[in-house]
Amino acid sequence: MIQLTATPLTALVDEPVHIRATGLTPFQVVSLQASLRDENGKMFYSRAYYRANEVGEVDLERDSSLGGDYVGLHPMGLIWSLKPENVLTRLMKKDVMNSPFQVQLKLYDSDLLLDNKPTSALKASLTLERWYVAPGVTRILVREGRLRGALFLPPGEGRFPGVIDLFGTTGGLIEFRASLLASHGFVCLALAFRGYDDLPLNPEITDLEYFEEAVNFLLRHPKVDGPGIGVVSICKGAEIGLSMAVHLKQITAAVLINGPTFTVGVPHVYRGQVYQPVPHSAQLITINALGAVEFYHLFEETRAESSKSFFPIEKAQGHFLFIVGEEDKNINSKTNAELAIDQLRRNGKNNWTLLSYPGAGHLIDPPYAPLCFASGIGHVCSAIHWGGEMIPHAAAQEHAWKEIQKFLRKHLIPTTTSKL
Repeated sequence: MIQLTATPLTALVDEPVHIRATGLTPFQVVSLQASLRDENGKMFYSRAYYRANEVGEVDLERDSSLGGDYVGLHPMGLIWSLKPENVLTRLMKKDVMNSPFQVQLKLYDSDLLLDNKPTSALKASLTLERWYVAPGVTRILVREGRLRGALFLPPGEGRFPGVIDLFGTTGGLIEFRASLLASHGFVCLALAFRGYDDLPLNPEITDLEYFEEAVNFLLRHPKVDGPGIGVVSICKGAEIGLSMAVHLKQITAAVLINGPTFTVGVPHVYRGQVYQPVPHSAQLITINALGAVEFYHLFEETRAESSKSFFPIEKAQGHFLFIVGEEDKNINSKTNAELAIDQLRRNGKNNWTLLSYPGAGHLIDPPYAPLCFASGIGHVCSAIHWGGEMIPHAAAQEHAWKEIQKFLRKHLIPTTTSKL
């Protein structure tokens, strides 16, 4: 009897699953297929071909895919190779608390697909539940003073390191990374700063005092173990995260994923100090073969002569973790990180770590998230090229997520010394 098993069936989205098939004919070639429907009803699909061993078993932790959406030994390949029916769709969880993503796994004889439908009989199937929040994590909607966001608290007694989570120009309130960080023992505030509730979609300035309020809000919380706060940030959020680390002494650990080292779009303002945005050359915006916009070269002509817009990163008292996707087509993040590190070195600082990933794109998410090659941001443009190659991007996400947590724990959890 053919059986398809996955252990565990229910898990966090950043946890691996062991997928096996048994009861096959020795050396039989089979097709394993995965599908997922997101909260908007959009479908994602993947497939790979495997050959059973001499006792009729396929084990994704041991066996290599012969073809399909990926080739080689990739135990979680069926998950991170999920592709949207509409190429410009990003898989992004909105309701993290009440429902998981459900991934349908199906096993067929080796077959051909016709309109994403197999042409042979189904042999076995199961459903995976992929959660963005662990049991016991609580979510508190934040609407205090000017602050807008969602606070996630880990289960259990005691105090935990505090982290602010920032996304980019998309705006709104994005919670999936904050809920996962809380699932791993961090008090995490998913902080909105544009296009949510009463926050303007296109603010005229980046008011750093708003983010300072968020830091103080976290430090006042009885479950947060100070004195330092961390920031995990990407894109425009990483621009803000860097500025926070420079100006707010409470920021002792800043994770900056594919962000600039200078002000983009609108001025940064903090207690009367203004950082003007770097001018850009709009003619350097390019469009790729699929019609997606690339902003990668936007600041090339003006960056060198706009050093007054660079943040004085050497003033930061905390530590930096720069995460770079070398195939980022939205921001020249590798050059930006190198500029920041050079600025630190020139000032005698060594408070940084660089993780630079060949083949990774702009949207470096927690592990096993499918690569989003391109998608639209309504108020920016209909299709932005984020870049990345599927297999190295997946590897980068898995490695970076572990390193982010290690970095935050190292710089946020106070060390205690015992007296003899």
